[in-house]
Amino acid sequence: MIKLFIAIRYLKAKHKISFISIISLLSTLGVAIGVAALVIILSVFNGFGNLVNESLINFDPHVQIMFNDSTESAQIENVNKLLDDREEIVSTEQFLQSKCLLKGKRGYDVVELKGIENNRERNWGVINKLIAGRSHFDENSPEKEIIISFPLALKLSVRLGDSLTAISFSELGESLTNFVLPRNEQFRIVGIYETNNKELDYRFAFTNIESAKDLLAAKQISGIEIRLTDPNFAAELKDELQQSFREANFKVYTWFDLHKDLFDVMLIERWAAYILLTLIITVAVFNILSSLTMTVLEKQKDIGILRSLGLTKNDIKNIFMFEGMIAGVLGTMLGLSLGLLVCYLQLEFNIYPLDPTKYIIDSLPVVVNLSDLIIIAFTAITLTFFAAYYPAKKSLSINLIEAIKWE
Repeated sequence: MIKLFIAIRYLKAKHKISFISIISLLSTLGVAIGVAALVIILSVFNGFGNLVNESLINFDPHVQIMFNDSTESAQIENVNKLLDDREEIVSTEQFLQSKCLLKGKRGYDVVELKGIENNRERNWGVINKLIAGRSHFDENSPEKEIIISFPLALKLSVRLGDSLTAISFSELGESLTNFVLPRNEQFRIVGIYETNNKELDYRFAFTNIESAKDLLAAKQISGIEIRLTDPNFAAELKDELQQSFREANFKVYTWFDLHKDLFDVMLIERWAAYILLTLIITVAVFNILSSLTMTVLEKQKDIGILRSLGLTKNDIKNIFMFEGMIAGVLGTMLGLSLGLLVCYLQLEFNIYPLDPTKYIIDSLPVVVNLSDLIIIAFTAITLTFFAAYYPAKKSLSINLIEAIKWE
């Protein structure tokens, strides 16, 4: 306790060189600012990350099995049997997917036409993003029906109730060599969706799986989409499918795999922000190192007196280690408090609003994770420890006789 008491006294005491006190104060504030910035920035990244995850999970299946032309029907049946025995599976739906050309009144575009089962109980996918029309298809309708995105409707100059011409790409090569027109069908627009994700909006159009089979002349399904009770089970199910069907001619993707490039970019941005903001804390702890070094030089006589009173070299080192660590811990606690306060104000009072006409949200999203707070605090305190170690060790090299010979 005596070592901690002396360390606190040294930290609070006025120095002969007032600049030392200024550096100590600035170093503590520097640690606080760096820690607060890390808390705020990582919380914002968490907010945007959760927003992206929620958007993708509500639109995409948790697990997707993609078959190919060489996949046998017996393999598909075995996969279905395995899926039927899993309790964590909420639903499984077959789909058919292939590229096609959609031609509207004043434009055309190449999309992935996706034939889905006509499930009125579906609570995910395109039904969650519908802004006009209906998400199910009328099986008794004489016309084939299609759902497209709002940006695609603008590009093709069409609206709800209009007709589109869909041209299959599957037979395009054969049609060109045989000098015949490729297979095409007329579709009536019965629904318009919008995900606010340009990649998804311009990529997919949806129709009944039977209509897709007619257009694409497909003999078997493209794959199976699986929804789970918890998306976190996706990786486990993927591993089990791959282990059970090692020789099978199909691929398994989780919702994370379907957008791996996006998640990789988000992870790189997060690490870049963490490293850059950690440099602020590093600069602050260098100030702790310099202020402690000057304190050791200033307190040489005190060190000599304390040694003569019975304190060991290790006790003297611990005094200055405590002094540096106290400054670092105070800065860390102050920074955590400040960062959490800013996050609270954003959540409660929306101090940084966003324009809802440009963004899908009206405020900057913030999510505070306990794990982030622990990592930030550990980083700051660890850097402080290494900064305090050198000047504390330097105090051991002071000659006892030289320090007190004039006292």
